[in-house]
Amino acid sequence: MSPRPSARSLRPTAKSLRPTARSLRPSAVRRGPTARRRAARTGQYLALLGYLVFLAFPLLWLVSTAFKPPRELASLHPGWIPDHPTLDNFRQAFDEQPLLRSAGNSLIASLAAAAITVVIATPMAYVMARHHRSPLSRAATGWIVVSQAFPFVLVIIPLFLVLKEVRLIDSLSGLIMVYVVWSLPFALWMLAGYARAVPRELEEAAAVDGASRARTLISVTMPLLAPGIVATALFAFITAWNEFFFALVLLKSPQKQTMPVILTHFIGTEGVADLGPLAAASLLATLPSLVLFAVIQRRITSGTLAGAVKH
Repeated sequence: MSPRPSARSLRPTAKSLRPTARSLRPSAVRRGPTARRRAARTGQYLALLGYLVFLAFPLLWLVSTAFKPPRELASLHPGWIPDHPTLDNFRQAFDEQPLLRSAGNSLIASLAAAAITVVIATPMAYVMARHHRSPLSRAATGWIVVSQAFPFVLVIIPLFLVLKEVRLIDSLSGLIMVYVVWSLPFALWMLAGYARAVPRELEEAAAVDGASRARTLISVTMPLLAPGIVATALFAFITAWNEFFFALVLLKSPQKQTMPVILTHFIGTEGVADLGPLAAASLLATLPSLVLFAVIQRRITSGTLAGAVKH
């Protein structure tokens, strides 16, 4: 028969009631990362807010300037919001320069360059992604990196001479060709990254189900590449729409000049800019890129795995 425990042995001692480090460790560890995570997230949000303000400042100032009358434009202390907003700057811009015609030329060149770039870059990027260890793929990657280091002024003279030989100077066709060649390396790099993210297992599963190679590419691979194709087309369009140097050198006829070249006509021979009409025309030149991005941005950010579900 075991002895009965005494009251003294059952009395809690100070040592037994003292919390140990092991008992406190889980909550402390749980609280520490949570606080650090919140601080990191707050810092990220603040950095993103500062970046948005940095990006939005020129656009907001451009909008404000486009609606200001000449007296406010000449003020030593200009304000953000016009005291007397006016549309005279837009009327004057359309009266002084052929904005609609130049916008049409830019639209034709940009859309054609984006479409041709995507058509050429998509199969090439897929081959580079699937055979990225081959010497040819490595050579193509090296060409992409090297081509981005060449400045415009270095290639403009031989480019002008080549286009002159084939009689493509002062034509939108020659300008489109230049835009395609200039956008193609970066477009290949972008699409190759998207193509590497497409799992090979999906293509192998389609082949096991009896799908041909062409059927697999159309039904499985292309839907997965759709966000990358849209992003690449947007990049090529914006690059061609905003390009100035090639259009200035290669286009001589006023009827064929693009929007960025026409904007320089608002600056006089003495370097004095007609600020109000220039701001109004620049705002109109900025709108197509903003509208296009707003329309297709959902396609870029969503649907990355569209088509991966087997029906």
